[in-house]
Amino acid sequence: MAEKRGVTIRELAEAAGVSIGTVSRALKGQPGLSEQTRAQVLGVAQRMGYDVGKLRTGKPRRMLFLYNRSIGSLATNPFYSYVLHGAETACREAGVPLSMMSVLGGEDIAVQVRRHEAEALLGAGYFDPEAMEAIRRCELPLVLVDHFYPGVRCVNDDNQLGAWLATRHLLEGGAKRVAAIFGPLAHHSVSLRAKGFRRALYEAGRLFDPDYEVTLDPSLEYRDAGRDAMRRLLELPEPPDAVFAYNDSTAIFAMEVCHEHGLRVPQDIRFIGYDDIEEAAHSKPPLSTVKMDKEALGHVAARALIEGDTAPNDASLPVELVVRESSRAPEPQQEAAAPRKGRRQPAAAER
Repeated sequence: MAEKRGVTIRELAEAAGVSIGTVSRALKGQPGLSEQTRAQVLGVAQRMGYDVGKLRTGKPRRMLFLYNRSIGSLATNPFYSYVLHGAETACREAGVPLSMMSVLGGEDIAVQVRRHEAEALLGAGYFDPEAMEAIRRCELPLVLVDHFYPGVRCVNDDNQLGAWLATRHLLEGGAKRVAAIFGPLAHHSVSLRAKGFRRALYEAGRLFDPDYEVTLDPSLEYRDAGRDAMRRLLELPEPPDAVFAYNDSTAIFAMEVCHEHGLRVPQDIRFIGYDDIEEAAHSKPPLSTVKMDKEALGHVAARALIEGDTAPNDASLPVELVVRESSRAPEPQQEAAAPRKGRRQPAAAER
């Protein structure tokens, strides 16, 4: 019998002609729906023999933090460590156990999720469409952080504004050839940061030159990819005199390459990153960056799951420009005395 097999939320949503989120809110009695829609969903559920008891009310008994392993480990990409900590804090405050699972392409995500006995999912970072559909087929409340997917509640920072502030800072400091290093542009946050970078150039009356915008080589390890990107920029006939990197780790790797080639930061080339990870303030020189509350991203997402507030929405948290030594414009007398930029010099020249 159909009742014995069990009707899924997805089947119920398709039969009622509404989204999975609408079905969830209707069965839980949550606000945000018209009485007509609520009655329609409840009527279809009754006709199909849906077990309403499967959809528990109240906070989830266990939450699962999903992380895409393809974008590096939490050790090499510390941004998500802060997000995880924020989610953990929210869960501890609410008495909800939190576990973590890394996801890799080709794995059966649904099977792994069931092993964790999760009742709510917090996805952090980019997941390709195939992985996203596998996650949604788990039919559990879902909130995404640092990602966007239609029909899902998402929590992001204001990526486009942050990149615009960073690039404008370099331009206003007198930079003539501003370059950018990005990760995969398929990632929601990276694509918005690219838009912010280009918008700042356009508003400053600068022509966009694709040679000055490079992306990390996905075939390389994370650190090697950042260093490779900077080498490509230094090999241009007219290398940049300022670089916006889509995250702090990449900016730090790029500065290492410049030091090895005898370039001084910020006298010869200036840098600004994004995320304000702890290492940014302690790099040599200290790295300018765009700051957002990384722990708040995880905390807000986890609270939404705990409170059952998973209606599709794209929340955007504020950002702030943090100026440190790496992007400061040189004093006029220093600029006049600095060696002409443009050609790489052997690292030994300054040692």
